[in-house]
Amino acid sequence: MLTHLQANTATSGVEKHAILFLHAFPLSAAMWQPQIEVLGKAGCTVIAPNSFGIDGSEEKEGWTFTEYAHKLASLLDSLKIENATVVGLSMGGYQAFEFYRLYPGKTASLVLCDTRAEADAPAARSAREEFISAVERKGAGEAAGRMIPNYFTENASTMRPDLAAQAEAMIIKQSPAVINAAMRAIMTRSDATSLLSAIYCPVLVLNGEEDKLTTKDTAESIHALIPGSQLRLLAGAGHISNMEQPEAFNRALLDHLVTLPDYQAVQKS
Repeated sequence: MLTHLQANTATSGVEKHAILFLHAFPLSAAMWQPQIEVLGKAGCTVIAPNSFGIDGSEEKEGWTFTEYAHKLASLLDSLKIENATVVGLSMGGYQAFEFYRLYPGKTASLVLCDTRAEADAPAARSAREEFISAVERKGAGEAAGRMIPNYFTENASTMRPDLAAQAEAMIIKQSPAVINAAMRAIMTRSDATSLLSAIYCPVLVLNGEEDKLTTKDTAESIHALIPGSQLRLLAGAGHISNMEQPEAFNRALLDHLVTLPDYQAVQKS
């Protein structure tokens, strides 16, 4: 069973709507704490699962995003939740695309954060293979050392040194095998580009304006291909935008949620 954090526990009846947060690589669901606290206080049902093997969740060798999407659907069913706003950042965005492809009826809306739709080019796959080899040799600290410099803006190292410390703490808790299994799932993901024009649920594309990994141009290209989608760029935010600019991220997310009929119905109940 996937471990998960919940700000509010689903009631014994059928929950109409929840917010499902999918975390970045190789972080954990703890990265969503700034959102869990705010949305919990707002009366939302919030679910933040850990990917396979992360923070004690079920380990699964050779897992794929397709398998993970089925597991997420089972999790929603077990909590008696009809549909969810799926908020995915980076790797979580890849998972959100796959969840929507398989379960559009369970997807009330999508919030695609600091992510991309296309599959890896050969050069990117080679770089990921080298990453896996290095983590196998040197451990989780190697993953932290490679990933964290790309997570936040240049100003964050002096203005918010706690961010890097929080990210490092999440990463070094994980085993090299778990980190590399997630990386292999990233490498084998489907290209979601052709899916974009067929997405009919409400979509918010949310991106750090200073993201070095998935730039604002990447976000704009996703926005341009999804009919009716909204785009918000967060000033002063890098790749892990929800941690670096939590207040702006939360405002954008809440502005999106209040437009959804299912969210409105929950707030009135």
